[in-house]
Amino acid sequence: MAKHSPRFLNLVDSVRVNVRECTVQDVKSRQEAGDTFVLLDVREDHEWQAGHLPGAEHLGKGIIERDIEERFPDVDAELILYCGGGFRSALAAETLQKMGYTNVISMDGGFRGWKDAGYPIVK
Repeated sequence: MAKHSPRFLNLVDSVRVNVRECTVQDVKSRQEAGDTFVLLDVREDHEWQAGHLPGAEHLGKGIIERDIEERFPDVDAELILYCGGGFRSALAAETLQKMGYTNVISMDGGFRGWKDAGYPIVK
């Protein structure tokens, strides 16, 4: 796991109070139940290419603000975001909320949590 700086962690903690979160188990259960939602990987391109969650779409945190409206114009669509561990996805979720998206959730635990749980990944 990457070592995160104290200021970064403070920033993440400050936005988490404004962002809905779910667990990797919540997402897995919802996938198995056939629920409809957009699973959005906000990691870097090289992370996505190394492996990602089944059914996920990719829109990296570095470009999400620029491209989200074209890819997902419905501001009420349910978007579940994930990254490596749940920090960048929380930051991205807050940004999308500021842009008017009303149903954004950050998956706490991220890709690592999914992989550690033994759930399948796509390479």
